[in-house]
Amino acid sequence: MFQGSIPALITPFTNGKVDSAAFKKLVEWQITEGSDGLVPCGTTGESPTLSHEEHMHVTEMCIDAAAGRVPVIAGAGSNSTDEAVMLASHAKKAGAQAALVVMPYYNKPTPEGQYRHFKAVHDAANLPIVIYNIPGRSVVDMTLETMARLAKLPNIVGVKDATSDLVRPIQTNNLLGDNFCQLSGEDATALAHLVGGGKGCISVSANVAPRLISSMQRAWREGRYQDAIDIQFRLMPLHDALFCESSPGPVKYLAELLGICSSESRLPICEISDESKQKVKAAAVSVGLLN
Repeated sequence: MFQGSIPALITPFTNGKVDSAAFKKLVEWQITEGSDGLVPCGTTGESPTLSHEEHMHVTEMCIDAAAGRVPVIAGAGSNSTDEAVMLASHAKKAGAQAALVVMPYYNKPTPEGQYRHFKAVHDAANLPIVIYNIPGRSVVDMTLETMARLAKLPNIVGVKDATSDLVRPIQTNNLLGDNFCQLSGEDATALAHLVGGGKGCISVSANVAPRLISSMQRAWREGRYQDAIDIQFRLMPLHDALFCESSPGPVKYLAELLGICSSESRLPICEISDESKQKVKAAAVSVGLLN
């Protein structure tokens, strides 16, 4: 259903407000550069600090700007089931092709609680849902058994896997088959995830290097495996640097250097340190994004 390079879009801010013009420009650039889909209002989009009104506005802007040229998987997760239902229902009404629903964070739900959470969103929104499994931020890790149980629901279509477990995509593929859409949630393991049966990556780095990352994904799909390997090796310094501090701090700093938008974020995300800025600059030069 979904494949390739799918940027988890940053949300530009200016003087504390969403910069709508910069966001629309970013969407257009991503499509022009070859991105295969878009995710607004994910973690990289600072969804935890967006108001409900801002969240819905950004989702609507993305869908309108994309204009059907690439699929939009709208971030619609929350640790409150009612809030996740509301955001996913809005995504459906706004015209998104799917909703990205994160594992409930902080609450630490049991497998049964996880199942009921996703089923409630599934039943209410009537929209394809991609599970976002990220134990590093949500603490809990969805088991294969729970995922298999959820996959029996018609609109649970895939997973964004940010576990860093490279056995997981193979096990998931063996259990659920090739039609269950597996997307990597980590740029550093994106290529290895493809080897294990993945279809693509919901990417942070693609905010600033969309053409390179979409080229890597396309090379893999076309069987040009050495090309894909070469591109991923070239990109690794960038992937590493963009996580030298909490995301999206580093990627927003590089976005500002590239003239995409301001590096402004919302607390508790703050400006990265001078040392981190040097790391990001050096990586961008090594990859060829900056002279």
